[in-house]
Amino acid sequence: MEKVYNFKWDHLGDLSVGRPNLGKETSVMVYRLMQYTFKDVFSKEIGKQKTIELFVKAGALAGKEFCRNVLDISLPFDEFIAELKEKLVAFKIGILRIEEADKKKLQFVLTVSEDLDCSGLPIFGESVCNYDEGFIAGILKEYTGKKFTAKEIDCWATGDRTCRFEVKAIEG
Repeated sequence: MEKVYNFKWDHLGDLSVGRPNLGKETSVMVYRLMQYTFKDVFSKEIGKQKTIELFVKAGALAGKEFCRNVLDISLPFDEFIAELKEKLVAFKIGILRIEEADKKKLQFVLTVSEDLDCSGLPIFGESVCNYDEGFIAGILKEYTGKKFTAKEIDCWATGDRTCRFEVKAIEG
């Protein structure tokens, strides 16, 4: 049974009221500062694997809410993907490209370049975009109603210059 979380899009608040001078945007550096300090502390407190699992779950929740509140889920698939590409750029999340698509099996290979999580990082020898894995799976689940996995197979932190994900619908 799937857990129900309390987060709702409106919990993000009204930034025009709350930040009348600074506005709704911040730097990627500040975003990464938060994400990587969370990951470090959580890994020490609850273990690395559990931290990764939680980041994937948080990303999935964010993807679901992003899809519900920013994207038009009534669009046909190709138009939905085109809108998703536009919104990811507009929100400065990254540049999406579909490399392979099997729409019948709902299996894809996609890249996200200039992403928030890792573009420009030093090489760590392991992929780090767990939140993105969940975010992608959450968007597609919300759009299709089917569960997805998204697994990062290339990452800036492993020496690649883009993030590449294998995305598949889960049977069941």
